[in-house]
Amino acid sequence: MHIPDNYLSPSTCAIFGSAMLPIWTIAIKKIKKELSPQKLPVLGIFSAFSFLLMMLNIPLPGGTTGHAVGATLIAILIGPFAACISMTIALFVQAVFFGDGGILTFGVNSFNMAFVMPFSGYYIYRLLKNLNGNSRKGNLASIFIASYVSINIAAFIAAIQFGIQPLLFKDASGLPLYAPYPLSISIPAMMIPHLLITGLIEAIVAMGVYSYINKLSPEIIYGNKPNRLKPVYAMLILMAILSPLGLLASGTAWGEWGNQELKKMLGYIPSGVAKGFSFNSIMPGYVLPSIGNQTVAYVICAILGLSIILISFKFVASYIQK
Repeated sequence: MHIPDNYLSPSTCAIFGSAMLPIWTIAIKKIKKELSPQKLPVLGIFSAFSFLLMMLNIPLPGGTTGHAVGATLIAILIGPFAACISMTIALFVQAVFFGDGGILTFGVNSFNMAFVMPFSGYYIYRLLKNLNGNSRKGNLASIFIASYVSINIAAFIAAIQFGIQPLLFKDASGLPLYAPYPLSISIPAMMIPHLLITGLIEAIVAMGVYSYINKLSPEIIYGNKPNRLKPVYAMLILMAILSPLGLLASGTAWGEWGNQELKKMLGYIPSGVAKGFSFNSIMPGYVLPSIGNQTVAYVICAILGLSIILISFKFVASYIQK
């Protein structure tokens, strides 16, 4: 679901980036007003959780890959506005340091995964929880359904963003300038894997992690000062160590192809993709050229990303506390 640069027109990127500006502003104001200083580190913890979770790619039908996101779970645990900022930082680190998602499309990816997912998932959860009551089974069922539905809503919006490109933006010969596949292809290509597999993985992960936190660090859920964070940090370290499992999923996520893959599929590279914006991330594709072992490199990138996010949130916390 990480849309690379040049697959969407600059105007599309500008529209969604502009839409995120007031959302980020409101989110920061809400956090400054409602979140206690003691709970600010939790934002960084869950941002790192989402970052690591998105490294764990899974194989999908058609030779593509996908991943869970965790945005709805984070919203349920710390609120949708805090989740928005946590997800935004995770997506920023992925784009800048690892080339996972574009720079121009950062606002678009944030709209899908830092706004649509946490807010839709949170309010679906609240609605279902009111209907199901406070029983443990009812609560977990609400988490499952909300997580499943929210990632599919986000995937559907991404499919529309891809699919409208060839309708609106063509070169002089009538060929697509950017993403080449229309809605009739982009919607089923995105939705079938998410409905059948990725949504279920998202929901199962959300239930499992919620249960883990509820048992070992319940202060995060119930709004008290979180003084038992060691189990959560242990979970992050374990996720970083296990991150190379994401390498087992061969293939490329739908809509995230390289130029040569596009040429192989289409017989040409859309000119907007071929001649578009280029940004060289520091560790593209979670690869370190100086380290030949891909598994080791992946773990190092996971630990680096984890560290960057936690350090970044110290600066975010100092700003929010002003």
